[in-house]
Amino acid sequence: MKASSISTLKKELATLPSSDVIDICMKLLKYKKENKELLSYLLFDANNELEYIRNIKEEMDTQFAEINLNHLYFAKKSIRKILKTTNKFIRYSGHKQTEVELLIHFCAKFKKSRIPIKSSNSLNNLYLNQVRKIHTAIGALHEDLQHDYLEEMVELQL
Repeated sequence: MKASSISTLKKELATLPSSDVIDICMKLLKYKKENKELLSYLLFDANNELEYIRNIKEEMDTQFAEINLNHLYFAKKSIRKILKTTNKFIRYSGHKQTEVELLIHFCAKFKKSRIPIKSSNSLNNLYLNQVRKIHTAIGALHEDLQHDYLEEMVELQL
């Protein structure tokens, strides 16, 4: 079965009564946790982006506190999981400023953790890729915001 294009789906949804659209949304929510999270963001958090960012930062702080530092293997797995979760929340938002804020926070927490970034090539590359990603996202922001974030980026250099 081939999926229809987004424009075709949009046109079809526009022709349906609102009760049918709600039923379709409820079916989508039953099958994937990400669908529920995205709809929760759209309904409750999209109108207050600063609160959304603050909540995600708190969740990241909790995840960083739970990292197993005894073995580098487990630390790597935890870092990748935190980054995967962070990128998922960035995707929900779609705002470049949210992306910059969350990735800067991720890199700052990563750097402050007692994980030896330089001793592991994969962790070093992961960190440097996130710094590059932040620079790219900063380029899409307003000049005043760019200046503020570039000042924060100075602290993130290894």
